[in-house]
Amino acid sequence: MKNKDIKNTSEQLLYLKRVAEQKSNFRGHLRDGFLIIIAVVSASFGLKAFLLPNHFIDGGVMGISLITTKLSGIPLSYLIVAINLPFVFLGFSTISRNFAFRSIIAIVLLAISVHFLPIDIITNDKLLVSVFGGFFLGLGIGFAIRGGAVIDGTEILAVYISRKTPLTIGNIILIFNIVIFLFAAYVFSIETALYAILTYLVASKTVDFVVTGVEEYIGVTIISIHNKEIRLAIVENLGRGCTIYKGQRGFAKRGEPLNDIDIVYTVITRLELSKLQSEIKKIDKDAFVIINSIKDAKGGMIKKRRLN
Repeated sequence: MKNKDIKNTSEQLLYLKRVAEQKSNFRGHLRDGFLIIIAVVSASFGLKAFLLPNHFIDGGVMGISLITTKLSGIPLSYLIVAINLPFVFLGFSTISRNFAFRSIIAIVLLAISVHFLPIDIITNDKLLVSVFGGFFLGLGIGFAIRGGAVIDGTEILAVYISRKTPLTIGNIILIFNIVIFLFAAYVFSIETALYAILTYLVASKTVDFVVTGVEEYIGVTIISIHNKEIRLAIVENLGRGCTIYKGQRGFAKRGEPLNDIDIVYTVITRLELSKLQSEIKKIDKDAFVIINSIKDAKGGMIKKRRLN
């Protein structure tokens, strides 16, 4: 093959690679846009059908917006933008420009939706308002995060402060919300603050389910002399992949040699944990098993392989 032909082939491959990347990016932007639209509709429904007409509040920046609306009478749609904007601007330097740009779009869409979307009140029952208002609001916040944006700037502030202080993101969010709930108890009533805490807990749990998924993954490390049989059981009986680490048994006195051993590591869902433990016990009841929670996992054989 001539050098010119090789050059043309390389250019064609490079062109095809760029086209594939552009298509992948377009599909990604389309998916993120769809998730943000779902987020806006869900959060608007939670606010207008449950929280706002019943004068309920939540935690985070949305909680501050609801409290300010209740005290001043300023429309919530204005406050959603005004109070969130400073936090979003922090996102430019703290996270990324793309993230901040998407967040601005999501917040503006939420404000427009809350202002113009005609949604009737569903119920006046306080417990139902707290639970389902928090659920739909959390659903919206979670889908926005999945779409690469936020509609509540609390976590942006937490990330920024955590980089400047020894506090963790979780601690900052907790302190932030405690201040909001104490303020609500002082200005309104303890009952209002208690319902606000319930709304926040439901919303935060819903966010966790949306962001990390209903299937919680678990990492399992297995140390056993019967590692080959255990590996085969994981692959053949559970349809899962696994990784083998080369290790050494550390329990030995000074001067004694350390014995080599293969360590099996696999990632499964929490629903499969019982079956895995049963398979391990069949092979080696004395196996040393370490179980760790995993927030998210992608690639490899995470999706269960069909067994023949």
